[in-house]
Amino acid sequence: MRRFLFLMMLFPVLGNTQDPNRFKKEVMHIEQRMDSLWDSSKPVIVFTGSSSVRLWKDLEERFPEHQILNTGFGGSQSSDLEHYLNPLVIKYAPVRVFIYEGDNDISDKKRPGLVFKTMERIVHVLRGQASNPEVVLISSKPSIARWRLRGKYRRLNRKLARFATETQGVYFADVWHPMLDNRTLKRDLFIDDGLHMNSEGYDIWYGVLKDFVDFVK
Repeated sequence: MRRFLFLMMLFPVLGNTQDPNRFKKEVMHIEQRMDSLWDSSKPVIVFTGSSSVRLWKDLEERFPEHQILNTGFGGSQSSDLEHYLNPLVIKYAPVRVFIYEGDNDISDKKRPGLVFKTMERIVHVLRGQASNPEVVLISSKPSIARWRLRGKYRRLNRKLARFATETQGVYFADVWHPMLDNRTLKRDLFIDDGLHMNSEGYDIWYGVLKDFVDFVK
């Protein structure tokens, strides 16, 4: 009976776990491309996470004074990043890491607390590396397509913000509130799918993140 109850407690977690191997080829291509761009003699900043990072096409151009590697992979969840942390982040010995995950997790019905625990593990692994990178946790963004889930995104954001204030070398970048007009979503920040951002959306992200990037010397 005890074993049965234990398995039942595990089931919600296991049921929401995605197979990370579905990204194996994509991660391999990303790694090959980053290897061709990476200059190990210079400090590097890694941006990683799901499609909001992957689709930021002019990310490197916005920060020309820094070596930026964009290892975002579309559709990823926090557990996927945890699985591929070495090839996408650790191997480049970054001085700072920007992470955007949680958006797809919540949409896939994962609880904010579960997502936070994964993010917490990721941060602790990164901070334990020889390069000891600082970590910037980018808040979940609001979107037209997932506005119905805003309560869960806000809960996740609060957990991440609190964690950042309590953990040395970890920062929280709030892109949620700048994408709102008071409590109303700015709908002109998105492309037709209502989920991914256009250039105006990325302008807001740049405004929020530039000080976190430029702090690296």
